[in-house]
Amino acid sequence: MRDFALPSDDTITQTAAAPPLAPRAMPVRGLHRMGAAASCGPLSAGVQRARITFVVLTLSLAAVMVATLAAALEPARAGTAAVVVILALFTLNALWLSAAASAAVLGAMPVRRLAQPAPGWTPRGRTAVLYLVCGEDPEMIATNVRLMRRELLRTGLLGPHADIFVLSDTQAPQTIAAEEHALKGLLATPAIHYRRRADNTGRKPGNIRDWMQSWGGHYDYMLVMDADSRMSGARVRELLHHIEARPRLGLLQTGTRPLSGGSRLTELQRLSARLAGLTAINGLAHVTGDAGNFWGHNAVLRTRALAEAGGLPRLSGPAPMGGDLLSHDFVEAAWLRRAGWAVEIAPEARGSFEEGPADMADYRARDRRWCQGNMQHLRLLGARGLHPVNRLLLASGVMMYLAAPIWLMLVLALMLDLVAIQSALPFLVSIMVLLSPKAVAAARWMRGQGWRRRRIVLRAALRELGLSALVAPIMMLRQVQAVGAVALGHDCGWKGSHRGNLLARLPAGIPESAVGIALAAAMLALHPPAVLIWAAPVLVPLIAAPLLIVWFDRPARG
Repeated sequence: MRDFALPSDDTITQTAAAPPLAPRAMPVRGLHRMGAAASCGPLSAGVQRARITFVVLTLSLAAVMVATLAAALEPARAGTAAVVVILALFTLNALWLSAAASAAVLGAMPVRRLAQPAPGWTPRGRTAVLYLVCGEDPEMIATNVRLMRRELLRTGLLGPHADIFVLSDTQAPQTIAAEEHALKGLLATPAIHYRRRADNTGRKPGNIRDWMQSWGGHYDYMLVMDADSRMSGARVRELLHHIEARPRLGLLQTGTRPLSGGSRLTELQRLSARLAGLTAINGLAHVTGDAGNFWGHNAVLRTRALAEAGGLPRLSGPAPMGGDLLSHDFVEAAWLRRAGWAVEIAPEARGSFEEGPADMADYRARDRRWCQGNMQHLRLLGARGLHPVNRLLLASGVMMYLAAPIWLMLVLALMLDLVAIQSALPFLVSIMVLLSPKAVAAARWMRGQGWRRRRIVLRAALRELGLSALVAPIMMLRQVQAVGAVALGHDCGWKGSHRGNLLARLPAGIPESAVGIALAAAMLALHPPAVLIWAAPVLVPLIAAPLLIVWFDRPARG
């Protein structure tokens, strides 16, 4: 296969023909005529037990939470419309929290590690490493491609068994020029290719589809990477060994570990992932079995499986609830499973990395796009043929953002005296369920360790808990704003832009601080001052948001 050139115009023409491997069109209206999900074979006894345990534990914890709240409500108002609505909303969030806690409990089970390939093993099929880029820092892209080239050379994969493609959707002329300049030296390697689309129809999924239609026939597997992704050659080799040994495995998603971005926020993300990431992903892997999830990068896909699963739908109507799917990865996993291909999660993050948002503004932009993308999944929950686990994963993504406005509505109902709670027990039970994933993860780290190591883990866990408690109310309020923006029909675009958003143009933290002050004033006006003690964990971070955002954005020590 010959290399791509770097012409001066904005189009690049492939220099060798390849048999087309085009995915089938899949319009939204066709989804409701699909049959049941195709079978991937019998479930293992372990996955069956994990799913039963997950369902029973989730329902039990949620029932305790709801029963505790119902018992604490003022009897005189029982059965009123306000109480019924409050209990219904609380039940949704109780199920959401209980599911996370149940998955964490299952995550304490032994990790299913991939079998190690024998020395000298090489895959029979060919692999394309796809870097999907769209306006990111060209030097970062070049660095990550260079690192991947080195890792694949070390393992003997580059050339005979694997090629690297940089598939660009970059549109800004200056960034295009910088991107081509940064990658130019790497293209001297025959196994590294560059292609930029002049028309980025379909965004990232469309980029992959276009590549498949031109080049996919040459490759059995594709390793999908984002511009900020990294993976060791040994980990790539493990993933290929596993998927090649399982002919019905269509996608293998590996865990990832955040890279250091320098700020206190990125260090918090790294600490959280280090402490609880493996437990959470391991629990998810045990429950999902062969109906796992896809996070859009750091995953190996079987090219034929993606082609057979069909293209993604373009939702009818305008954005934000219509148009291209912004959170496409969950849907791609569901489509693969529906087509009869297994989707598995390899929980370990060893040798697999990604960069997280560098500061609070970047985090907000990403979260805004994820919110819009997950809200779009509401239109796909009823699609025929989806595996129940995939429906649950789609619903979980929706609840990840609906939970915030539901909590706010519950707080406002208490403030306005629409309901009265006579005991603090519902709050304590909710906090225990909320913190249980962190407790299970810390206990997993301490298991079988000496006192010195336990003390280190405990100190790190308390630090992570304290920092997360400071940032959580700010993130929650921003998620409320994001859900509200989607409900009002505001489209954020692919990059989560806030242009035209009045709140986003205010100094960082001012809207959150104003809401915190307003909530505190309302509580003082309607309730005894002692109520502020219970509300302090939420009100103090909101009021101090301008200072906290600056603090989290500063470089971390060391």
